[in-house]
Order: sequence, then structure tokens, then C-alpha cells
Amino acid sequence: MSWQYSRRLHWSLPRVRQRGDAPRFRVIPPTSTPRDGTGGDAASAALSLRCLGSSGREKGWLFKWTNYLKGYQRRWFVLSNGLLSYYRTQAEMAHTCRGTIQLATALIEVGDPCHLVLNSGGRSYYLKASSEGECQRWIAALQLAKANAIHMLHQSDDSGDEGPVSQTDRTLAQGALKTLASKLDDLGTCNELIGKHGVALQRSLSELEELQAPNDSGDKVKAVNERATLFRITCNAMVNACRDFLELAELQSRRWQRALQYEREQRHHLEETIEQLAKQHNSLERAWRESPNTHTGDGEVDASDEDEDTEFFDAMEDSPNSDSNHVQMPKGHRNRIPDKPNYSLNLWSIMKNCIGKELSKIPMPVNFNEPLSMLQRLTEDLEYSELLDRAAQCTSSQEQLCLVAAFSVSSYSTTVHRTAKPFNPLLGETYELDRLEEYGYRSVCEQVSHHPPAAAHYVTSQRGWSLWQDITIDSKFRGKYLSIMPLGSIHLQFHSSGNHYVWSKVTSTVHNIIVGKLWIDQSGDIKIFNRRTKDTCHLKFSPYSYFSRDVPRKVTGVVMDIEDKAHYILSGTWDDKMEYAKIVESNRGCGGTDTKQKTVYQTLPPKLLWKKYPLPENAENMHYFSSLALTLNESEEGVAPTDSRLRPDQRLMEAGLWDEANTQKQRLEERQRHDRRRREAQAALALGEGREDESCLPLWFEKRSDPESGESSYVYRGGYWECKESQDWSQCPRIF
Repeated sequence: MSWQYSRRLHWSLPRVRQRGDAPRFRVIPPTSTPRDGTGGDAASAALSLRCLGSSGREKGWLFKWTNYLKGYQRRWFVLSNGLLSYYRTQAEMAHTCRGTIQLATALIEVGDPCHLVLNSGGRSYYLKASSEGECQRWIAALQLAKANAIHMLHQSDDSGDEGPVSQTDRTLAQGALKTLASKLDDLGTCNELIGKHGVALQRSLSELEELQAPNDSGDKVKAVNERATLFRITCNAMVNACRDFLELAELQSRRWQRALQYEREQRHHLEETIEQLAKQHNSLERAWRESPNTHTGDGEVDASDEDEDTEFFDAMEDSPNSDSNHVQMPKGHRNRIPDKPNYSLNLWSIMKNCIGKELSKIPMPVNFNEPLSMLQRLTEDLEYSELLDRAAQCTSSQEQLCLVAAFSVSSYSTTVHRTAKPFNPLLGETYELDRLEEYGYRSVCEQVSHHPPAAAHYVTSQRGWSLWQDITIDSKFRGKYLSIMPLGSIHLQFHSSGNHYVWSKVTSTVHNIIVGKLWIDQSGDIKIFNRRTKDTCHLKFSPYSYFSRDVPRKVTGVVMDIEDKAHYILSGTWDDKMEYAKIVESNRGCGGTDTKQKTVYQTLPPKLLWKKYPLPENAENMHYFSSLALTLNESEEGVAPTDSRLRPDQRLMEAGLWDEANTQKQRLEERQRHDRRRREAQAALALGEGREDESCLPLWFEKRSDPESGESSYVYRGGYWECKESQDWSQCPRIF
């Protein structure tokens, strides 16, 4: 922030008081209300009618303090039922409330003429009326509304009104109270019997006292008589205490029912609020997309890039395509799948009770899936494997790093329209992709853990590179959006140079879960590190913002050597293309603070690194699959019996038989739960016998410690392709 900007903010500080001294406020106590609930004297009744009207509502314009830049803004306020709500306009009352203040717990303070402050829930609301008379009218109305709200709160606590609770809860509560009353009646009966027997016992003891007996026996009889009297008194006290307990239980039952009803109403209100916000969100998005060049932010926060310390040269804007780009069409494979049925789906009806849960633990029908498993989606990272083929031929490790960076970005290009959920693989499920003949590589995946879900992947290429990754998916449903965080590292090694690159994935977010059209975004940072040369590439995936002037889905990056000297810059979008340009000069520019200045790079004309293939014809009816994705689930001879292609629920779902697919999905999930219980029992038995349990170890991968980072990960142990060659799948478990 510059000095001039700071000075401007200083002079726009709020002035609650018109004179030079600091504002002072006095607290307005609530109007006293008679305990009998009559509402006070005639003056109070007249004030109530004048301020709140016959409907108990007060409404009008007030000025509300917003921030240091905008100062006081005109807002429409509505006072009703002890709540003060405000809107930007009167028209917003039908759909958007900007805030609500509960007067029962609010503190009302009065400052200068026309000014008042409401403190509620740790937040202060500074308000200003257009005239002193208007301010006094609002103060009187707020004071009376607060007193009435407090009175109603006390009245509800002391009354027997249970409020509109559900019939089930009322029946259960009444049943419990009837049981307590029945037990109290039993205690009363016992007390009566004890009393009768006690009276008879005391009568007998009195008769014994009247008999002529030795003094010592008379004393003993008197002592027994006194003890019988104490016994009767104790029994009466016990019954009285039980009666008090029953009365207390009845009172607490009413209070618990009121509290339960309040929580239910709050939850219902929150659900309606979230749904309303989602509708507004969708409307804003639609309006912004219709006129992207004329929209202006009306909120109090404006997204900007003031904190960025890197500025790229303008030459990156108009980038010539130096390389041609053609659609990668696999030879001899299918180029279409059955069209997706046009079923109406309501994701919110399923997801609203799963807020905060992991995605893998939410029971989801296949209606929200796509006919691919997570293992196949992982294999889809190889859509642009030719980037690695080109990188293997590079003599410059830094140019090679640019191609590796483009490859890491390209794996997200297939997700731009893919908002459906892939199938969660079963433990031990595998997937192979043999493209030796067409593209020189073959790939194998295995689900190595179920909770948390984790998959291991290994690819080897005859064109000079190997890739392996161990990915654990952490996903959370946040109410309005779904966050998917892949955890783990991706390794890539080139055979001739020995360059070994390591990086991780960014966070994927699915928006508009409640209402509106689903859309996906990628955000976060990727650091690609060359372990041999220590070169690095820093990639930044900018989150999508309605108010940003940047290109949507923007990705920028810098390639640096071990001494942090920049050699290349990268720019593009994760859904379209990436370009790179060689840096010829860099210097510290102005516009930053003393400790953090922007770096300006001057570059040669940029060159195209990667461009996305066009989608196949009719892709919108085939789950927006790419040309490679269309081939991933096609039937193939000789694969392992655990291969994802053989999943019955996924196969039926691809064919459009969703009801049958859901039946098979439930069967597989129940079988998986049964197998998990069996494995847990075997593990407990092995632990008791002092031996290692090998029943749940992966078949094709094993956990090893990385010699450089020290982290443990699953690494391919070999043997899969040899078993396929001999068609010996005897080691494979039966999971389908």
C-alpha cells in the first residue's frame, strides 16, 4: 500500500460524532415489562401501536456503516418479532436478507443525534437515521421490541407450552412421563401400606408400654416406637421427593422439546438459506457470463493480484502456435460409447445430510457416476504422453522441465466438463493399459488401500521414461462445493539422462452442488523438482473468480536453476494450452513494497508447448469423454480378473442400465464390508500369534521408503505383465 493511499484512507475514517471529540454512547435499558404479561400501562400500549403497528412490524430506511472506503450506505431495515433485518433495497425482501440482529440479546447504544449502535454476538452495527426524530422513533421501537422479546423468552421458559414438536417426540416424552407417574403411584401405594403397618406397629408398641413391665424393657419398647415413627417420616419424605422429581422431569421435558424444536427450525432455516444463496450464486454467475466486460463487484471485497511478486512480459499475450497439434486417435479402438440416459438428478437431496464427510464414505448411487473407476481416471493422466516422449529427446534439462510442467498441467484438461464421480475401486482392484504398439508405453494400477482410498500406478515406456505415483484421495463435502485433495507424489525418470522429477497434484473443487450447473475448478501450486540438477518449476493455478480480470483457469510458471535464476516462463490455461518463452533479461520493477518488489521478465517470442485435443463428436452425450477415455473401459481379452473393465456395476452403468447397476453396486459394497471384517479378524489373530498378517497386502505393489525424502510409498514390485503373458492369475483375489 502506497503512502498516498494510506493518507486517503486516514481521511475517510468514520465520524460517528459531528464534533471533534470522540463519540460517546449511552446504553438504553430495556423497557420494564410486568411479570403478569399484560404489556405495561396505557402509555406503553400506545407506544407499541405507534411504533410497531398492528402487525408488529417497523420498516424504513437507515444508513449502515459498511467499510472505510464506502462509509455509510443506505439500507432498508425491517423490525419484526424481535428481529431486525436489513436489505439493500425493498425488492430484496423477497429473496435476499443481508443480515439479522436478535434484539433479545442485543445491546442498544445511543450516540450523537441521529446515531445509534447495536452490539450483538460480538459484532457492532453502526446505524444513522436521516433526522433526529426518525432516530428517536427507531430507538423507541427497538427498545420496545427488545423488551417484548425478553418477556416472551421468559414466558416461554416458565409456561407449559411445548411448541410445535413432532408427534413422535411428543409421544415418546408423554410415554416416559406416564411411566414415571405410574412408578410414583406404586411408591404411593407402598407408602400407604407402610403407613398402615406403621400405625399398627405403633399401636402394639403403645399397648406394650401400658403393660406393667420392668423399666429396661419399657425403655426398649419406647425406643422401638420412636424408630417406627422415624421410619414413617422417612417414607413420606421419599414419596415427596419422588413427586418433586416427576414435576421437575415434566418441566425439563417441555424445555428439551422446545430446544429440540428450535434446533430443527434452525437447521431448516439454514438449509433454506444455503439453497437461496446457491440460487443467487447461480444468477450472479449467469449475469456475469452474459456481460463479462461490464460487470462490477458490489461486494465489500475485491479480488486483486497486488500480492503477486512476479510480472510477466506482455509478449506472452499473442502467442504464435509454433507446433502443430492433432487429435490423438488410438488405432483399432472404439470411438463412442452408449449415450448417457437423460435422467433428472437431485444431488442436494443426497448430499445435504453428508456435510463434512469424506466423499468415499457417502453412499452414492451410480446416477452421479461416470462409467470409469478412479484407477482409469488415474491412467487418463497419460492422455498427452507424447509430451514425455519429446522431453526424453531434450538435451537441455531446463527445456525438458518445461515439457514436464506442460504434462503435469495437461492431466487436468480432461476434467473441465467431467463433474461426475468415478467409481471407488474395491481393495485389490486393478487396471492395465497396454499401448506399446501405438504409443510405446504400458501402465498398471492397483487399489492398495480402501480407507483411506489409495491407488498405486506404474508406467514404463520404450521411448525413454518411466512414471510412478502413489495417490491418496482426501475429499470433503463443504455444503455448497466439494473439495478433492490428492495426497502423494508423482515421480518421473528419464532413462538416458537420469533426470528424476517429483511433484504433487493440486486441489479440485466441484461448485454448485446445491443449485445450478455443476462446474469444476483447479487451484493451488505445483512445485516440480529435478532431483539430479536441482532445477525447479513453480506453477500457480489461479482459482476462478467472478471479479477477476484474468483469463479463467489461468496457469503461470517459472523455471529456475539451483541458484534461483529464472530461465523460462510458462503461461496458459489448464483447459486449453501452455506456452513457454526463454527469458533474456529480468529486473526488479516498481509497484511493490520495499521488501517485496515485482520482477519483470523480458522474453523471446513464446512457443507452444501443449494444446488440448478437441473432444470427439457427441461428447456431451458421452460424459464428455476424450478420445482416450472412450477406450479405457472397452472389453479386452486376457486382463486380470480384478481389472476395472470387469466390474459388473460399471459395465451396466455404461450400457445405461442404471437400476441394475445400482443393485450390483450394493452387492459389491456389502461384499467388500464382509471381506473387511474377515481381514480384521485375520489381522487380530496374526497379531495374537506374533506373526505378520499378509492377507491385505497389495499383489503388484509394495511399500518402500524413498531413499532421498524418507517417505514411504507404494512401488511396483513387478510380475504383472509376466502373469499376463502366461495367463496365470491364480494369485488374484475374487472381488467381483
